[in-house]
Amino acid sequence: MQIVLKRGMDVVLAVFALVILAPALVLLGIAICLTSRGPALFCQDRDGLNGTVISVYKFRSMYVDRSDAAVTPVGRFIRRTSIDELPQLLNVIRGDMSLIGPRPHPVGLRAAGGSYEVLVPYYCARHVMKPGISGWAQANGLRGSTEDAAAAEARIEHDIAYIQNFNILLDIRIMIRTVLREFVTGTGY
Repeated sequence: MQIVLKRGMDVVLAVFALVILAPALVLLGIAICLTSRGPALFCQDRDGLNGTVISVYKFRSMYVDRSDAAVTPVGRFIRRTSIDELPQLLNVIRGDMSLIGPRPHPVGLRAAGGSYEVLVPYYCARHVMKPGISGWAQANGLRGSTEDAAAAEARIEHDIAYIQNFNILLDIRIMIRTVLREFVTGTGY
């Protein structure tokens, strides 16, 4: 029953957010296109439910016509505030993602210079639940670089703890913490 409620909450809140944010999202898309060549959105392959590969939508924050990984001026802002993640609301509506769950990692993500699966042998256990735009790890500040082994492992520990303790009230708590951390204080990565 909790999973059915979660899906209903996901769809209702994602549609509501897209309707409310539509004018700002359109303006942001125009700003991205006017300040650097290329599309406003891009897709990135990420690990989804049961390890299937999903295409996750994001606002483009990097230049497409450079060989280096340079971030655009608009890109710096949308990354810092995590606004680049908002197109993932489309993934939620499509059913690939949830609002809350373990964050979907890029396919083949490495941690501490090696395979995440080697660093954390139970890494794949996080794939038993649909990935989310935000999660318990993110709400607790465990987001960003995976170079530090302890931080990378702590991220997975939080994902597993979320799965083991999942309920709708926890999802609501994570949503509130995420909004405060990422959008209000701007401490996202």
